[in-house]
Amino acid sequence: MSLMIISPANAIIGRYKLKLQIASGNKTSSALLGQFVLLFNPWCPNDDVYMANEKERREYVLNDSGIIFQGKEKYIQQEAWNYGQVNSNDEKGVVEGKWSGNYRSGTNPLHWSGSVTILRKWYRGRYKPIRYGQCWVFAGVMCTVLRSLGIPTRVITNFNSAHDTNINLSIDKYIDVSGKTLHLTEDSVWNFHVWNESWFTRRDLGSFYDGWQVLDATPQEKSKGIYRCGPASTRAIKEGDVNLDYDSSFVFAAVNADCVTWIHHSNKRKERIYSNTRKIGKFISTKAVGTNTRVDVTDNYKYPEGSSKEREVYKKALKLLRVRNTGRRKKVTKPRRRLPVAWRQNMRATTRKPTVSGKLKLDASPVIGQDILLTLALQNLTADFKTIKVKLKASAVLYTRKPKAEILQWSRSVQLGSEEAKEISFKITYSQYKNALLDDRKILVTAVCETRQGASLLLEKDIVLQDPLLTIEVLGPTVVHKATTVLVTFTNPLSEVVTDCVLRAEGSGLLKEQLNINVARMAPMETSTAEFEIIPYKSGIRQLQVDLACIQFSNIKGFVMLDVAPAQ
Repeated sequence: MSLMIISPANAIIGRYKLKLQIASGNKTSSALLGQFVLLFNPWCPNDDVYMANEKERREYVLNDSGIIFQGKEKYIQQEAWNYGQVNSNDEKGVVEGKWSGNYRSGTNPLHWSGSVTILRKWYRGRYKPIRYGQCWVFAGVMCTVLRSLGIPTRVITNFNSAHDTNINLSIDKYIDVSGKTLHLTEDSVWNFHVWNESWFTRRDLGSFYDGWQVLDATPQEKSKGIYRCGPASTRAIKEGDVNLDYDSSFVFAAVNADCVTWIHHSNKRKERIYSNTRKIGKFISTKAVGTNTRVDVTDNYKYPEGSSKEREVYKKALKLLRVRNTGRRKKVTKPRRRLPVAWRQNMRATTRKPTVSGKLKLDASPVIGQDILLTLALQNLTADFKTIKVKLKASAVLYTRKPKAEILQWSRSVQLGSEEAKEISFKITYSQYKNALLDDRKILVTAVCETRQGASLLLEKDIVLQDPLLTIEVLGPTVVHKATTVLVTFTNPLSEVVTDCVLRAEGSGLLKEQLNINVARMAPMETSTAEFEIIPYKSGIRQLQVDLACIQFSNIKGFVMLDVAPAQ
C-alpha cells in the first residue's frame, strides 16, 4: 500500500509521528510507521514563506555556501562561509559571544569559516554553547538553521553600523584632547555589523510589511527580557515606523542614526567638533543570486542620504520614539553615566567656520609584516599665521572600533603661514604593531589638531592590513566519487620564522570533515605549498575554503568555486 500525505499550508512546523490504525471487525490495532519533520515550503503559494522566483529560492533556501562581506566601507572584503544558529547568552543557544580579552578557553571567532563545524561540535558536546562567536558567526549559523527549516534567508552586512543603546538616534562620542576615547556613553559605531534577513508575510502588521524581515542573532541588547532582535520589517525601517514590532527602532538606528563627536578639554569645557548625518548605514550588502558578487541593498533600508524624504523619515522616527513610553529595549550593560553639570550646561556648541582643514592618508597599501607609511596633511584656510598643536594616536581595534592596545602616540606643533599647506610623514613600524594584531588586522589612527584660538579638528583613519596571497589550484576535473588533488600555495608575510601553523580546508559536498594539515616551520617570507585530496560527494557548484592559521598573525583565507560533475 502506498500513501500520500498533503499537509495544509498552515500546518504547524515540527516533528510528527505517523501511525497506521487497522480496524477489523471489533478489533483495532495500530503501528508506528515512523517520524517526519514538516518544514516551511517556499514553493507553496499559500505558505507564509512563499517566494515566487525560482532562482531566488535556490539561492536563499538551497544554497549551502555563501559570502559574508566584512572590512570597512572603503575596503570591503569577501569571506567565504559554509552555512549553519544562535546566541547562547540565554535560552541555551549554539554559539557564545565574546568581544574582549583572549580566546584561550575557546576558538577565536576569526578562525571559523562555516557553520557545519560549529553545529557538529555543539551536537557532539551535548549542546554546550560553542566558544566563541562574533556577529558574522552568529549570522552564518542562523542562516543555515533557517534555510534548513525552509525559510528563505540571506546574510546582510551594514557598514558603519550604529549601536544606539538608548535609542535616541544620536551616536555621541567623547574624546579628550589627546584623542583618547572617554567612556561616557555606551553608544558606538562598528566598522561593520552582520545580521540576517528572512522572507515571510507579516499578518501581524499587514501586507505592506511583507517580504524581507531583519533578524539579528548577535546578543547586543535584551528585547522584552531576552537577547533577541527582530523580526523587523525592512519596509517599516525605511518608512520610519519604529513603533512596529519587533525591535524596528533598534535596527532603524543601526542604519540611520546621526553621529556627533565632542572633545572634553581640561577645564571641563565640552566642544562639539564633528557632526555627520550621512555616516551611518553605508553600502548595506548581501551576496547576489547565483554569483559571489556584492549587491547593495541600502535602498531597501532608507531613502537617499541627504534627501528631503530621508530627513522627513528620520524626524518621523524621532517623534515616534519621543512619545513612546512602553516596550523600550532594556539595557543590559552598566547604567549610563550622567554627564558632569558643567558639560550639561554647555551641550549647545557654537557654529564656527573652519579655519584649518586636514586629512590622514596612506602612502601605500598596508600589508601585514611591513611598516605602515602615512601622511598627515594640514592646510590653513585663513590669511592669518597659525600654530597647530597636533596630538596623534594609533591603536589596535576590534571591528567594533573598540580599542585593544595603544601602538603609537606623539605630539608636535605645526606652524602654517597664510593659506599654507604642509604634509607630515610618519610610520607605524611592524615592531610597534606586531604584538597588538595577533587576532585581527585593524588599526585606528586619530589626530586631534588644536589652534591657539581654541578651534579643534579631529581626523581619523581606519586601516585594515591586507592579507598575504594564498592561492588554491585544483589539479584536474572534479567529479562525484573521484579523487582530485588540490595544491595550495601560501607565504609567510613576516620577516621572522613562524612555527606551528595549520592549513585547514572545508567545503560542503567536497569534504565530509574539516581537513587539518600541520605546517611545522616557515622561514621569513618563505613561500610554501601543500597538497591534499578531495573526493566530491555532491554535484553542482561547490565552494572549497582554505585558510592558514598561525599564532603569529591572524588567519590568511582563500576560497575557490568548483563545478562538480555527476558520477559517470
